Amino acid sequence: MELSISVLVVSFVILLAINVPIAFSIGISTILTMLITISPDAAVTTVAERMASGLDSFALLAIPFFILSGQIMGRGGIARRLIDLAKVIVGPLPGGLAYVNIVAAMFFGAISGSAVAATSAIGGFMIPRMEKEGFDKSFAAAVNVTSSTVGLLIPPSNILIVYSLASGGVSIAALFIAGYVPGILVGLMLMAIAWVISVKRGYPVGQKSRLLEALIIFLRAIPSLLLIVIVIGGIIAGIFTATEASAIAVIYSLFLAMIYKELKWQDLPGILLDAVNVTAIVMLLIGTSMAMSWILSYENIPQTISLVLISLTHSKILIFLIINLILLAVGTFMDMTPAVLIFTPIFLPVAMKLGMHPIQFGIMMVLNLTIGLCTPPVGSVLFVGCAIAKIRIADIIKPLIPLFLAMIIALFLVTYIPALSLWLPRVFGY
Repeated sequence: MELSISVLVVSFVILLAINVPIAFSIGISTILTMLITISPDAAVTTVAERMASGLDSFALLAIPFFILSGQIMGRGGIARRLIDLAKVIVGPLPGGLAYVNIVAAMFFGAISGSAVAATSAIGGFMIPRMEKEGFDKSFAAAVNVTSSTVGLLIPPSNILIVYSLASGGVSIAALFIAGYVPGILVGLMLMAIAWVISVKRGYPVGQKSRLLEALIIFLRAIPSLLLIVIVIGGIIAGIFTATEASAIAVIYSLFLAMIYKELKWQDLPGILLDAVNVTAIVMLLIGTSMAMSWILSYENIPQTISLVLISLTHSKILIFLIINLILLAVGTFMDMTPAVLIFTPIFLPVAMKLGMHPIQFGIMMVLNLTIGLCTPPVGSVLFVGCAIAKIRIADIIKPLIPLFLAMIIALFLVTYIPALSLWLPRVFGY
């Protein structure tokens, strides 16, 4: 077992170091390990079989549909209406545009299910606007980057569907419901940091909307917000599954974009092509990650790690801290999808043995890995935010640090207070 683990880890790290794409790094290192563990003749065949069986899941059909609905929303005028609504809600506060950025990114991230889409759609409008109003550009980009990841906790969320698959079938509906309180908690923590910085630097107070104007803006935003109600409400009520809800999300978002008249029929081929590209990347990651998960299980690595962790200490607090630190490190160089698929089978048994519910562990893991989206060297959301703001990564690190700390505090609250993740699912009977 020691030889196979060494081959797997060393080959994977070397491939990443020479900039081989993460999906290919996972697949190649898995094949190399199987050449030693099983046999040269069966290695490639076994990897292909495991990739095919890993993708053979009805629940995974939801991912391409949610990706497509997110692409449609990003171009359909929904972002601007959510920004206007956020201005009404939090705009009049000191440093109001920072809160508008956070709330709008939470809204859009929750509706689209994509942190990158939220970063580009909200950041493309808010970062220049904040700079024009006197905000530091690096601070504006940092706020946009961190707040865009919150939508991965607030459903519908593709990564929670992936976790459901990796965990062996935890209810997607329960995970969706469980994400609300932690997601809102992270948003409030980010707003608290933004308030402190805004007051300290004397950033301008936003204008207060008149009652009639606020009512009109709210009414214009209702159709966009209804998507969450339709998708999540339908799942909770048992009207349709998460996969069926994803197809409904596509139809509704397309209808909405046409009503807003900001999307033309000739735009659809480009949108479909973008959605196919993203889906292909995600599915390749899922397939290769499932193959690596299989070889880890075949070598009893999860059980070995579980025994090692528990033998080190019987303190739940310390073991959960170690798991979080490992995941925080993993998130800095690995995409969320393979990280969830590879490390869920390793750490979930440990967490369950110590009394943590699989739903709570899933929310903890996703929140942990969202922080990695904002950190180099593989932080996709970080790169998009810097590109939109036209700044270097070095320029954004300093304003990111207090926002990182806020997210980490929220992470430890979710880790050690089960009710934050489990209260709402229990209310709805999950």
